[in-house]
Amino acid sequence: MPDAAAGFAEIPPTTLADLLGREQVMDIGVRPLWTPVPRVAGPAYTVRCAPGDNLMLHAAIHRAEPGSVVVVQSGDLGHAVAGGNVCAVARRRGIAAFVVDGVIRDLAEVRALGFPVFARGVIPVPGAKAAVHPLNTPVTCGGVLVHPGDIVVADEEGVVVTPAARAPEILGSARAVLAKEAAESLDTWQSAHESRIAALLTKHGYED
Repeated sequence: MPDAAAGFAEIPPTTLADLLGREQVMDIGVRPLWTPVPRVAGPAYTVRCAPGDNLMLHAAIHRAEPGSVVVVQSGDLGHAVAGGNVCAVARRRGIAAFVVDGVIRDLAEVRALGFPVFARGVIPVPGAKAAVHPLNTPVTCGGVLVHPGDIVVADEEGVVVTPAARAPEILGSARAVLAKEAAESLDTWQSAHESRIAALLTKHGYED
């Protein structure tokens, strides 16, 4: 995994979401296409595909660095941007995962490969290969603006994007949160939670 993402694989998306807020979390339509999926983490290699076309993703698998998470903006649910062979080559080249605001095909092959794909679904219709866009420029995927090099963490809980400039800060904060949680017993958490909820209920006028 590239140095920029080192350490992020140990951080759950839930912890990152708490620290980063809703705007850095992709919507629930972008989800793992097979389970149980391993957590993946890596710097974004961004791709923009024209509706109905997959040329640029096919180009990206030969250009993205090993350890990258290829993030794709397509905005088209009628044509697949990738299939089994594309995912097989991506896996062979060390790409960590695809995160696609769109659909793929050949899911059985992708599942058998063990290649993580987070997308909106599957369709057997292939896209064309004619529309050229620059690679590794900002894209929008799952409602999140993703820049090249942003850190993408994804598992069954969802997909969270940490801006590259904030990566050291967020990683340090996340590790501190996880350490605190690991040191806290359920009894201690329950007691503190009960007190906090009681105070909030009183604040907002609830009475038993």
